[in-house]
Amino acid sequence: MNSRAKKGAFPVTISIRAALLICVLAVAIAVLAQDKNPFAGNAEAAKLGEFQFRINCAFCHGLGARGGGRGPDLTRAQKRHGNSDGELFTTINQGVPGTAMPPNGTTGQGVGMTEEEVWQVITYIRSVQLKAPAQPAGDAVHGKKLFYGDANCSGCHMVEGKGGRLGPDLTAVGMARARDAIVDSVRNPSRRLAPGLLEATKEFPQEYETVTVVTVQGQEIKGVTMNEDNFSLQMMDASEQIHLFEKDKLRSIKKSRTSMMPIYSATLLSDKDLQDIVAFLQSVGGK
Repeated sequence: MNSRAKKGAFPVTISIRAALLICVLAVAIAVLAQDKNPFAGNAEAAKLGEFQFRINCAFCHGLGARGGGRGPDLTRAQKRHGNSDGELFTTINQGVPGTAMPPNGTTGQGVGMTEEEVWQVITYIRSVQLKAPAQPAGDAVHGKKLFYGDANCSGCHMVEGKGGRLGPDLTAVGMARARDAIVDSVRNPSRRLAPGLLEATKEFPQEYETVTVVTVQGQEIKGVTMNEDNFSLQMMDASEQIHLFEKDKLRSIKKSRTSMMPIYSATLLSDKDLQDIVAFLQSVGGK
């Protein structure tokens, strides 16, 4: 390489480094900008954010941000994926890989919420958020004993890998749903399986729909749907045995929107004991 070429290479290297430095600074400024909500405490922005929330977020997080079957209760001060405004912005904008939380930002493609709209949603969430972490009202230790003991919740439900499979896994339900919603699902287990709801709006997936089949031999089997298509049905019975049937070889198939979960009235399970079980589920779900 001649001396002229060597002299020319140095300014080029400087230019590349300068350009890279400018890019790094630009990214750093953008990150810093995402750490602070420009609409913090703005009541009008909170109203606009509520509108965006209803369109983009309520499907999973429920009206009022109090949680649903798919998304956690956002009125709590403690958030699973970060509590700061910047962390909330990242979660909403980019989503959470490996979960049901999708990216909601425009990502430069014009689809989704703008940066301003994301901040408005965060302003709304802050406006409905509890001012301090809610302390479980019940006794979580006693609730755990009831869950795995006298109340027999673990006969159908699993928490952290321990328990039954006939009902939904409740490991995360304490974070995903508000206290009142959990209580209601125990007192009125069929309410969220009411007729007329579309699949996408069910509280839990299709596999918890009650189904009764009668085989050609006349045997009746009752359980919950696990998988189904036009030709076959997979179900789990009350003893957790899994069956796979070809529909054209069954005598009958009857679906029901009545949950297999028994109704736990106050006589069967006192308000105090139910409060303790909810406290246990919240202690697990908040981890």
